Amino acid sequence: MSAFLLLLILSHIDIAKVSGVIHPPSAEYTLKAIKQAEKDGAECLIIELDTPGGLDEAMREITKAVLNAKVPIIVYVYPSGARCASAGVFILLSSHIAAMAPGTNIGAAHPVAMGGKMDETMKEKVENDAIAYIKSIAKKRGKNEEWAENAVRKSVSVTAEEALELGVIDIVAENLEELLNKIDGQEVEIDGETKALHTEGQETKEIKWSFKENFFSKIANPTIAYMLLMIGLWGIILEFSHPGTFIPGVVGGISLILAFYSFQILPINYAGVGLIVLGFILFIMEALTPTYGPLAIGGVVALALGSLMLIKVDAPFLQISRASIITVVALTGSFFVFALAMAFRTMRRKPITGKRGLVGEIGEVKDRIEPGRDGRVFIAGEWWKAIADETIEVGEKVRVVEVNRLTLKVKKK
Repeated sequence: MSAFLLLLILSHIDIAKVSGVIHPPSAEYTLKAIKQAEKDGAECLIIELDTPGGLDEAMREITKAVLNAKVPIIVYVYPSGARCASAGVFILLSSHIAAMAPGTNIGAAHPVAMGGKMDETMKEKVENDAIAYIKSIAKKRGKNEEWAENAVRKSVSVTAEEALELGVIDIVAENLEELLNKIDGQEVEIDGETKALHTEGQETKEIKWSFKENFFSKIANPTIAYMLLMIGLWGIILEFSHPGTFIPGVVGGISLILAFYSFQILPINYAGVGLIVLGFILFIMEALTPTYGPLAIGGVVALALGSLMLIKVDAPFLQISRASIITVVALTGSFFVFALAMAFRTMRRKPITGKRGLVGEIGEVKDRIEPGRDGRVFIAGEWWKAIADETIEVGEKVRVVEVNRLTLKVKKK
């Protein structure tokens, strides 16, 4: 009895928090949390889940780890307002105890085509594979197999209370404290052996995301990956236009590498990447060999189309923010419109140096000028020899109309 009490005192509950898209970084974190809970002898591991869904491969890594865990896993859809959709449904059903908070929902687990549209045959294969997988999970955990199949086939979705009535989950709990009270004494099967949970009043320890996991999770966001690509390409352009500054090139290179890391995770349409790169090539050509319009306009069009095509999937949670696309294209277009306007203004501007810079200047006659006989004028702080087709007296104002070597041709102002 004393040994049992000592074990109870030393025991604790680990907490892992997974929110957002299910992708390789979140899978890596979840697997780490399961291993840590097994290693430090936790009474159980509670995974607080809030997800719109995610990638099939990452989801299968998590469900496989949960199904084979040596420690009881409780997946808890929390807090109120959270959801457990798509890939999240598989993860929740694979847990030893499935729980949800009031005000949450579960469902819509139909597989989404990654990398574009599938033909009917492939679509049916993927759907049947997902149905077989989710039914096997539901059967192993004693959950409602029919509902699990409909979550995939018909994308059905239900509230926490409805899920409890349908036998999809085991518990509805308002908060973590209520959850610990409700699962106390419940029995779960681990490696063919039955274990009773002792959770009431237990200390909880949160397993934190490491800097690496958190960082790569953030850049796996489609919008952030897109912005990294834009920063990278702009950095390369600035390095081309200002060689030797290095900072834009270094920042651009790092951003491009991080963007391509994210693209390995996300369903990328490389035709979109090609259009974006083409757009920036056109911008570079415009900067190096100004055409005053066509190349810059082509660059903006290519950038806009490439941005819209970049992510090749219909799932909203894997789409690039339209506001980000509009902002990037608008800023890029505005920059080049401004650059072109400055170029046109420069073309129209009167030269201020050299011979052409003197044409139109106003000066004063210092020596009388007659047709066939030159005189002197004072212009722009300098003395010049001048000729004219008319007689101009000393003190009169004249305008330069032509420059011939060191002689100015003038006329009365």
